[in-house]
Amino acid sequence: TAPRRTKNHSTKNQEQKKMALTLFYIIIGIIIAEFIFSNYLSWLNTKSWKTTVPTELQEFYDEDKYRTAQEYAKANKQLSIVAGTLSFIGLLAFLFYGGFAYIDNYVSMETPTPWYRAIGFFGILMVLSEIFSLPFSLYKTFVIEEKFGFNKTTVVTYISDKIKGYILTIIVGGGLIALMSYIFDLAPNYFWLIAWGVVTAFSLFMTAFYTSWFLPLFNKLSPLQAGELRSKIEEYSKKVDFPLNNIFVMDASKRSSKANAFFSGIGSKKSIVLYDTLIKEHSTDELVAVLAHEVGHYKRKHIFKNQILSILSTGIVFFILGWALNNPNLSGALGADQPSFHMGLVAFSLLYSPISMLMGIFMNRLSRKYEYEADDYAKTTSDANALKTCLKKMSVHHLSNLQPHPAYVYVNYSHPPLLDRLKALNS
Repeated sequence: TAPRRTKNHSTKNQEQKKMALTLFYIIIGIIIAEFIFSNYLSWLNTKSWKTTVPTELQEFYDEDKYRTAQEYAKANKQLSIVAGTLSFIGLLAFLFYGGFAYIDNYVSMETPTPWYRAIGFFGILMVLSEIFSLPFSLYKTFVIEEKFGFNKTTVVTYISDKIKGYILTIIVGGGLIALMSYIFDLAPNYFWLIAWGVVTAFSLFMTAFYTSWFLPLFNKLSPLQAGELRSKIEEYSKKVDFPLNNIFVMDASKRSSKANAFFSGIGSKKSIVLYDTLIKEHSTDELVAVLAHEVGHYKRKHIFKNQILSILSTGIVFFILGWALNNPNLSGALGADQPSFHMGLVAFSLLYSPISMLMGIFMNRLSRKYEYEADDYAKTTSDANALKTCLKKMSVHHLSNLQPHPAYVYVNYSHPPLLDRLKALNS
């Protein structure tokens, strides 16, 4: 019976290697297909540019400004092509030459503890990723954004942001990875359920405390001072029965001249954050209209619906991940001799990528629907003309693409293009 067991074991090993190789080539196929698809969409988007300013924007856009917007889009596209192509080539090389397996073997020699190996593995990947992306980040910030008048970031601020980001990644990201690995090692059959609960709790915590705990690490938040704007905002909030005590101004101008506003928090922690650049560039009526749009998201329960969808989708992902991680072929697809949580997680993320993209398309489509609904709420509760003017000014100031290709919008845009929003506001 011993030779028979040896033969059966050998056959099983051969079948596992064959399955791992099949998964490896599926991963390669997915990476190549996504690269071709994303570049095709980018090409379509570039071809969609028109040479004349749309009639709706002629009051705000002259021909020179419009050409500048096209040059800005072209500069960003060229950088994206270079970065994307090098990333594509690097990832394929990493896979074909066993880069993941090499790092896995290295951390395995350092410690047998699964959660420590996971931290070391992803820590090395993070360092390699940062080394690769740093030159592009610097070029984007200090060359492209500087050339087109957006950049306000100093070298000191840039370095400070990076250091703070690294520390947060190590503490929060490293902690979550270690905890996930520990949970899987402790209870592999219930990993998906426990991990789902942990991530959901963490997500709700971040939603509640992001503005008060984490954002101040990077930006100064100041209460909106008494005056015409605060009075108008409080008057509007009272009119629509939206109790709002936390209205903050963020010093976004220390990094960029671009403007924005956002709603954050839940319950008593909810607040509105206005960029100081937004206040500088827009009238009081326009700012109240922007606030009305953000309140519209809350009133139409978009935030609550997104949280529920996020929790459910996270549960589905962890359910599939929990099942997949118990398959040794997943780690084997990346060249691992022994299955591990971290190698299985990387392989799963690559295999899951097409489903993730489809879910992203669905969420973007839903997000665009919500933006229309928030605009409609703002139109009916505030000055619709002020909202339209504000949207036009922001689009011109940001040098936005006014006529993106519909396919590119469908896949990538979380907000409708400006001309579509104006058309809806006019209806």
